[in-house]
Amino acid sequence: MVKNVVCMKWGTRYPAPFVNRLYRAIRRNTTGNLRFVCFTDDTEGLMPEVEHQPLPPIDIPEPLQWTPWRKLSLWQPGLGGLEGDVLFLDIDLVVTGNMDPFWEYNPGEMCVAENWTQKGQGIGNTSVYRWNMGKHTEIYEQYQRDNASVHAEHRVEQHYVSAMVPKMIYWPDAWCVSFKHSLLPKFPMNWFQTPALPSETKIVAFTGRPDQDEARDGKWPAPWYKKFYKHVKPTPWITEHWQ
Repeated sequence: MVKNVVCMKWGTRYPAPFVNRLYRAIRRNTTGNLRFVCFTDDTEGLMPEVEHQPLPPIDIPEPLQWTPWRKLSLWQPGLGGLEGDVLFLDIDLVVTGNMDPFWEYNPGEMCVAENWTQKGQGIGNTSVYRWNMGKHTEIYEQYQRDNASVHAEHRVEQHYVSAMVPKMIYWPDAWCVSFKHSLLPKFPMNWFQTPALPSETKIVAFTGRPDQDEARDGKWPAPWYKKFYKHVKPTPWITEHWQ
């Protein structure tokens, strides 16, 4: 079995080293055959081991061209010549454990991280999800038919996907955590305690800020009037796993 992993990169916030580090981490933590595809508008700096393809086409309103709504383009049939189960990963995350269970868990079904700030509300966080190629193409097709009504009803892309796949399966909570919402000590302890990495964790998502390198170095970009509570101590385990 080939284990398929895809990611997307556009713009300049996350340069090629973010993709390369993700690939190396997946390769270190995955056994067997791996196919890693980056859909991108800029291949400069990508490792030879990273297969790259152009960003998939999608009809999307101009103000949303370079937002997570673009991820809906992955749901079209025949994407990139991929077959079977495909694991999508955002590039603003750190892989910290064995990834093989992500292909063994409910094969053939859509599995996703439960959104950390909306527990129990039926909302998946599409930074980490797996789907079977060719299933749920209606997500893309309905958006192409009438994206205005989709945007009128759903504020963000993952709300729309969650509504379209009401029987999606959540990964075990311990596998996928949010750095900011799961690991960062609450104010004021974030000034005194370094975020700890649980042993069961396989993926840490860095939603919003800080990014991986910022948290690693103990830097949190924020307006001056928020810096008294938006603080993170340097976090050494990021260096170990994100290289």
